[in-house]
Amino acid sequence: MSNKRIGGDFNSLFDDNNMEESEGLRTLRLSEIEPNKGQPRKVFDKEAMEQLAESIRVNGVLQPLLVRPLSTGNYQIVAGERRWRAAKIAGLAEVPVVVRDDLSDEQVMQVALIENLQRENLNPIEEAQGYKELIEKYNMTQDQLSKALGKARSSIANSLGLLTLPVGVRDLLADGKLSAGHCKALKMIKDPALMTEIAVRAADGELSVRSIEAIAKREAKSEEEQTMIKPRMAYYTEVEMSLTEALGTKVKICEGKKTNTLQIAFEDKDQLEGILRLMAVK
Repeated sequence: MSNKRIGGDFNSLFDDNNMEESEGLRTLRLSEIEPNKGQPRKVFDKEAMEQLAESIRVNGVLQPLLVRPLSTGNYQIVAGERRWRAAKIAGLAEVPVVVRDDLSDEQVMQVALIENLQRENLNPIEEAQGYKELIEKYNMTQDQLSKALGKARSSIANSLGLLTLPVGVRDLLADGKLSAGHCKALKMIKDPALMTEIAVRAADGELSVRSIEAIAKREAKSEEEQTMIKPRMAYYTEVEMSLTEALGTKVKICEGKKTNTLQIAFEDKDQLEGILRLMAVK
């Protein structure tokens, strides 16, 4: 696979002046244009599409679509599927396009992904998946994405982190029932089941971001305390069992707030002396 990337040349593909001066600028019938099956955006908001269609009815398609020729004689959309769909809704028969026959399949996918990430209101999960695909499939780094999209590298890193959330939480975020702030707080909760439970409550409006943060802090503190206590209790139990077997009587370690005590049970003087001998105490 070619390592050639759109990278810094991406913005030039969509520069209005370049498009107007391009030899590839022409008008095509909507029936001659096909959407890209690899389009990263799977859902198009109906209300937003109606608004764009109304704008197109009044003003026309202000920015040409970017397309490439197919062997069938039709043209495939590289960037601008929303405009194409909205033009159909608006009842247009044709739209302005810029034809590029020098784009490889890899570049087409890169442009489609980057154009969506830069220009469309993808939900947070679609956005994160777009970053992930560009990184994994096209070997782009977070720094390269940052430059191509004009976004801070930390923003891209935080977005990618959303993909580590449990599926149920990701679905709520994708549906717009949770905010990025909710998810940032939820990531503080280590238990996936608890995280999902809290996410559902937050989506229902029961918990604010601050409430989730408070729950996460309580859980973290409780987990830390348990981590400190469990190894010590296990050690004490092991010592009790060893001494009980060695001394032939019940031995118990009692924990106090400041000091701990070791209790050794005995029935009479003879048993006590036997215990002392075993302990090498004269």
